[in-house]
Amino acid sequence: MTTREILPSGLPINVAGDATASRAIIVLQEAFGVNGHIREVTDRFGAAGYLAIAPELFHRDGSPEIAYDDFAAALTHMGNFTRAGLEGDIRDTVEHLGSLGITNASIGIVGYCMGGTVATFVNTLGIVGAAVSFYGGGVTNGRFGLPSLVELAPEIKAPWLGLFGGLDKGIPMDQVDALEEAMADTDLITEVVVYEEADHGFHCDDRTNVFNADAAADAAARALEFFGEHLL
Repeated sequence: MTTREILPSGLPINVAGDATASRAIIVLQEAFGVNGHIREVTDRFGAAGYLAIAPELFHRDGSPEIAYDDFAAALTHMGNFTRAGLEGDIRDTVEHLGSLGITNASIGIVGYCMGGTVATFVNTLGIVGAAVSFYGGGVTNGRFGLPSLVELAPEIKAPWLGLFGGLDKGIPMDQVDALEEAMADTDLITEVVVYEEADHGFHCDDRTNVFNADAAADAAARALEFFGEHLL
């Protein structure tokens, strides 16, 4: 079970796993806040042997947990993001992990939906050892004050895995193909996996209208394998 802590910067984090672990995973939320599902995902990474931390990226708005059908509220809170704020929150989390003796090369970052976009951006900062993005949007048009993922691709500093749904209308396959091509032009290990029968949000078992159990299980296993291979 996750526990909630407040960092000296004021950033709330949800923590699972062994504080003496040698490797860590930063878990980045969907557009609906750090809710029960994200805490559960954080627990899963903790149970896999990592120190797992989910920072509350909406903390400047009071860390709301938003209903899955309340897209207007989600858009409002995402609209309050700034690049400086996002970067500061992740750097605060990485600094906290460093204070526990975990080096940057031993820190992975994984994000879902909105968090998948941010995870790819963080991979350009040189502060994590590997990144996994579950259906991160903004592939050809930037979001949250960030460049598009295609523009960010040449700047990544660590191995990257992208997981997408073939039925995702918000991230059409021509965009996924463009991102895969841009990532392949780097000198780093990158991989794109598309689940042809899965929609956006397929990993979230609380979103019964889009959850795809087979795709979710395979993607989660791939993420763990990827981190296992690429984190020190």
